[in-house]
Amino acid sequence: MTTSSVSAFNLDLSEMVEEAFERAGSEMRTGYDLRTARRSMNLMFADWANRGVNMWTFEQDMITLVQGQPTYALPDDTVDLLEHVIRTNANNTSNQSDLTITRISVSTYATIPNKLTQGRPIQIWIQRLSAQESLLPGTLQAAITTTTTSIPITSLVNVPNAGFIKIGTELIAFNEYQAATSTAPAYLLNCVRGQSNTTAAAHSVGDLIYYSQKQSVTVWPTPDGSQSYQLVYWRMRRLQDAGNGVNTMDVPFRFIPCLAAGLAYYIALKVPNGLERLTVLKSQYDEAWNNAAQEDQEKAAVRFVPRQMYIGGGS
Repeated sequence: MTTSSVSAFNLDLSEMVEEAFERAGSEMRTGYDLRTARRSMNLMFADWANRGVNMWTFEQDMITLVQGQPTYALPDDTVDLLEHVIRTNANNTSNQSDLTITRISVSTYATIPNKLTQGRPIQIWIQRLSAQESLLPGTLQAAITTTTTSIPITSLVNVPNAGFIKIGTELIAFNEYQAATSTAPAYLLNCVRGQSNTTAAAHSVGDLIYYSQKQSVTVWPTPDGSQSYQLVYWRMRRLQDAGNGVNTMDVPFRFIPCLAAGLAYYIALKVPNGLERLTVLKSQYDEAWNNAAQEDQEKAAVRFVPRQMYIGGGS
């Protein structure tokens, strides 16, 4: 007898749902059964993001920093940033340096007296917003070109002091606004065009404006022009959605038992006979999660380096 010589076992969504229904003491019979199971799986994936770090969702990315611009958008599917450095001499491929940048809270950022100070960034504030968009009451007061940095708007209702707006497909950052006067309309000021891989475009009078609650990072000091900087970061992204039934799930093979156990527990909460097995299924799910989560972590040794600070005083 020989082995299969294959290590490719996986389950597509339909097979996973069938397994989960059988564990819950039921059967998948209708299209609605598949739809409700898919909904439960997506809710479970959201819960997994709250339980800890899913290592297979790590991705490295970078943002080229611009002189005078403190805030930069992150991809919408970002859960959180895990590590980040400032790369100096970013345009020099043979003489780059990656330097530590410290993560701070909104409270710490709020206490910085001059947020427009320019220099090499040493601190970063991460804004974990919903990434949703809402239509603003105001529209474009006048046409703008691809290089316009002060955008006229008919109303500032629901407009925050700073953030991102979207006109058409273009994402635009702004960090100040000016109220309307008797002789001039309201303006969004210090606009940075074509953010987050969108393209700056001309827009017409009356175009709709959306406020985008983009996840973003704000660095301090604001980048100066003495050299080129990049923010290099490692992020945890969202798990991909369950899909349409024929695709496999966005999890590694070692999490397949946990996925099956978790989905069975979620389905048991819904089906008539599931309550009888609920306690057992919950116990199996917890055990499968603990086993997978303990394996899904860094295996390198941990090194702690204290940061020494000294407060000077009179002698």
